[in-house]
Amino acid sequence: MTLATYSFELPTRIEFGVGVIEKAGSEAKALGASKVMIVADKGVIGAGLVKPVEESLNAAQIPFVVFDQIVPNPRDVHCEAGAKLAKAEGVDVLVAVGGGSSIDTAKAIGTLLTHGGIVQDWCGFQLLERPITPLIAIPTTAGTGSEVTPFSVITDTKEHVKLNIFDPKAAARVALIDPSVLLNLPSHIMASTGVDAMTHAVEAYTCNVANPHTDAYALYAIDLINKNLRKAVSAPDIESCTGMMLGSTIAGIAFGYADVAAVHCMAEALGGKYDTPHGVANALFLPLVTEFNIPADIKKHMNVAVALGVKPEGKVAEAVAMEGVEVLKKLCADVGIPKMKDIPEIDPADFPALAEAAEKNVSTPSNPRDIGAKEYLYLFKKAYEEEEK
Repeated sequence: MTLATYSFELPTRIEFGVGVIEKAGSEAKALGASKVMIVADKGVIGAGLVKPVEESLNAAQIPFVVFDQIVPNPRDVHCEAGAKLAKAEGVDVLVAVGGGSSIDTAKAIGTLLTHGGIVQDWCGFQLLERPITPLIAIPTTAGTGSEVTPFSVITDTKEHVKLNIFDPKAAARVALIDPSVLLNLPSHIMASTGVDAMTHAVEAYTCNVANPHTDAYALYAIDLINKNLRKAVSAPDIESCTGMMLGSTIAGIAFGYADVAAVHCMAEALGGKYDTPHGVANALFLPLVTEFNIPADIKKHMNVAVALGVKPEGKVAEAVAMEGVEVLKKLCADVGIPKMKDIPEIDPADFPALAEAAEKNVSTPSNPRDIGAKEYLYLFKKAYEEEEK
């Protein structure tokens, strides 16, 4: 077996299980916190998910301030506002509670606290000069995997594009992953974030910078998410929520230390333009791009299908891989992902510009099949036209 040289680093310690959210205070204390900033959106705060964190910090006698200027597809201006508040308050540890938007915002805030400047100064591959402010990440959705990834995706509000701080020094120090927080998650959020996690796993496994470590994580995540997402959406219980939290985190490790590919390039172009929720945007393109990529590596796409429950006996590899595409389509339909035409702001006249934006995405070279603006335009059009059938 011949392998290219690769590295695999996990800078984040994972604490997993029911009730671990209550360890926030002791973990902050272990990091030497004198004052904490909780980074959470208003919805998470309103749902009461920040309360156990606040109680834990109070029990540890650690003062805190709350920053709630968090939106989907987090903005550079909010990251800069959060850093300004944290600096004024003397914050030395961050605790992010929420989905990828809160965690990515916290990573960017931590970057600005230790490096200064603006978000755009640090967007790129391994540009950080030192670790960010210590961060405890507490995910409240099963989707982004941001609690264990080494990057932060932030929207440039002037250019309307997504930027990426990509550096292991931006990773959270600790991830407190408590599946019980998913029990009351709205079903449409569980659906979109769950398909987001599935996309991470599929792309991590099939991208051309995958390695044996990330392959193992990715295939296990595909199996977990496929077996638990429908139940977690329709009638969540602790078993399905545990499966989804595990699947999401494991998929996060997989793509965080491999990459994503063309699905994300298209989804991020769409999100940058229309502010489409990231998980929904991924779901619009996951089956179609997977089918497009099959010729580049039939064996790996067959393995994806098998992880999705397709029986390979007596079938040629390409047929098995195509059955996997159908499983992905059905999964998206079963959990209620909207059709592309049901998103009113999407305008086909924008597809050429979106294709150009997708081509410029840093993950385009990781796609297993060669792809550029021409192919992206074809895929945008095909995804939109398929919704008419």
